[in-house]
Amino acid sequence: MASTDTTAKDGTDLAGLEAGLDALDAVTTTRTPLRETLLRKVLPPITAVALVLAVWQILVWLEVAPSYKLPSPGAVWEEVRTAWLQGTLLDYIWTSVSRGLLGFLFALAIGTPLGLIVARVRFVRAAIGPILSGLQSLPSVAWVPPAVIWLGLNDSMMFAVILLGAVPSIANGLVAGIDQIPPLFLRAGRTLGATGLNGARHIVMPAALPGYLAGLKQGWAFSWRSLMAAEIIASSPDLGVGLGQLLENGRNNASMSQVFLAILLILLVGIAIDLLIFSPLERRVLRSRGLLVKS
Repeated sequence: MASTDTTAKDGTDLAGLEAGLDALDAVTTTRTPLRETLLRKVLPPITAVALVLAVWQILVWLEVAPSYKLPSPGAVWEEVRTAWLQGTLLDYIWTSVSRGLLGFLFALAIGTPLGLIVARVRFVRAAIGPILSGLQSLPSVAWVPPAVIWLGLNDSMMFAVILLGAVPSIANGLVAGIDQIPPLFLRAGRTLGATGLNGARHIVMPAALPGYLAGLKQGWAFSWRSLMAAEIIASSPDLGVGLGQLLENGRNNASMSQVFLAILLILLVGIAIDLLIFSPLERRVLRSRGLLVKS
């Protein structure tokens, strides 16, 4: 009789577990209303920007610094308006963004296979793993003088600085992602015949995607910083005027409004790339793994 009761209880527990799993599978996501999206996602950054502008204007009114050191928001806006009317504003942005994105794609093409090799081949990891970590911690501005001497004042020099700044971050991010893969996944892949390039494509890369994506975000940050350092230090009529050169021109002209304009544009480009490219990718990866929790 006791055995019968135990069996019945186990059956009930199993049925409850199956029902719970079915309920999880049946969960459907609903589209967030536009009003809620505006309140939760759009309003907070707008409020923060408005607060920064208000504090900035208050500091100007209090004359905590001379106007040539701390221009007003209106003076910076006038710089924006002048550059727009002259047709140079978009040229400044596009010159830097095109270089940054192209250099990042080159870094991606080099850093991804390099990270795979370092993560999967012990000898290579022992040989160049510490070098990659050291290069990642080296300030990218340090590469500008040798790049100018080696390659001259041209776009090749810019791309070389971007590569030296971004490749180690991308490779190390992929290595970290591969190191976090559960060994069971790799054994299951080998059992199913996913070895070599097939294993890297179907098992290793999908499983390492969260760490790899973090490495890509860091790689872009290093690409953008490296490019700004190169544009500030190396100037030539053949290179055009990017955001870094605009910042340096403002310093040379003792125009703080132009300096602030360049800083704001550099910041806005960084935010835009993150919001338009990396944040959607990150949400998609987290959602595919059931890790995106609605807050």
